[in-house]
Amino acid sequence: MSTSTDEENPAALALPAEDVQGDGRWMSQVRQDRGEAKSRRFFCISLANGPFLFCLFFFLFALQHNRFVLECKDKEPEVLFVGDSMVQLLHQYEIWRELFSPLHALNFGIGGDTTCHVLWRLTHGELENIKPKVVVLWIGTNNYEHTAEQIAGGIQAIIHLVNKLQPQAKVVVLGLLPRGEGPNPLREKNARVNASLRTALPRLGTAQFLDVGSSFVHSDGTISHHDMFDFLHLTPSGYAAVIKPLHELLLQLLEETPEEKTATLA
Repeated sequence: MSTSTDEENPAALALPAEDVQGDGRWMSQVRQDRGEAKSRRFFCISLANGPFLFCLFFFLFALQHNRFVLECKDKEPEVLFVGDSMVQLLHQYEIWRELFSPLHALNFGIGGDTTCHVLWRLTHGELENIKPKVVVLWIGTNNYEHTAEQIAGGIQAIIHLVNKLQPQAKVVVLGLLPRGEGPNPLREKNARVNASLRTALPRLGTAQFLDVGSSFVHSDGTISHHDMFDFLHLTPSGYAAVIKPLHELLLQLLEETPEEKTATLA
């Protein structure tokens, strides 16, 4: 299946979270506070102007983005996780501290993010001042308004951007998980995204696709709340099923080649 070019694909456009209030104040604060510990200067949410939940999401997006940019100045990660709430929530579980903290990993996950938001974040400071050996990308399930082909194209656009800004980094793309207690159109679309990536990524030669969702759907087509508490987000046991193969792959990718060892000793 061919994918749309970046110019034609709305899922491959770098976009921040929507400015629902319309006055651009948060963008001004992103520019002013970038690289500075001044998060207290972010705009205040007005409960009287616009839906509160959208304003809250809008605020948290900007706050977390600025924190990530600051972390790029202070940390030296070997592994960088980028994505939506599937990445963000992983950081809250003990399995992160057990398996990924020792790998010097950073977690740049923001709940609700789409491929467009990730493209915007990565072009606005979240890949500066660091040189990770591996970038783990888990994004796309929130691209509700886009087709499977567009989502796959958006993910490939992120890979191309990482290759450009971090050419030394290997990229691991995690497959989108099935969602919903039973079969539904969004689950089917995620499966089509995975099928497209499984075909396209080997041709790119710069990223590996890892399917981590095959064990969640039972023979009757249902997903258990023991694996996904809301039939989307993972429980600790759900994360364990995903993380084992990922951790094994990361250990392989982080092993130094003879050339890298020679360069380190020189």
